[in-house]
Amino acid sequence: MRDRAEFTAYVEARSPRMLRTAYLLCRDWAQAEDLVQTALVRAWRAWRRIGDDPDPYVYRILVNTHASWWRRRWRGEVPTSAPPEATAAGDAMGAADNRALLWEALGRLPRGQRAVLVLRFFEDLSEPRVAEILGCSVGTVKSQTSKALAKMRVDPQIVAVTAESRRV
Repeated sequence: MRDRAEFTAYVEARSPRMLRTAYLLCRDWAQAEDLVQTALVRAWRAWRRIGDDPDPYVYRILVNTHASWWRRRWRGEVPTSAPPEATAAGDAMGAADNRALLWEALGRLPRGQRAVLVLRFFEDLSEPRVAEILGCSVGTVKSQTSKALAKMRVDPQIVAVTAESRRV
């Protein structure tokens, strides 16, 4: 039977990694903190029923909570007066802009594909572990990873930056 001390130890050990995962899912630190808190509250309610390895259960709560929040959030367009300027190759700020483009492209992926990429490549989890967390088959993880990476490769902003860097 699990007790409060075990939960406290789990939270202390796993919170930084869970916060990073939550941030990668929602791309906002404040919302990531809220997401982790919500996931941990829900995990605490079921703590006595969770098996020896609580990670899949807690990460599933994290991903599912993000998905439900994502469905409710308004994602309207924000107008700008002019498009962003292109940066010179080799420019440190340009590299930061390229990372920002990757984050934006990750944000444009469907939530399931984003969750698979975050868990596979940012959390460095194996395909079976991701499948366990998301409650799907390993084949689904593989196909969603493949589809997500294919979308990232043809994302218009990433393609434009890649083509521009090859010209320079």
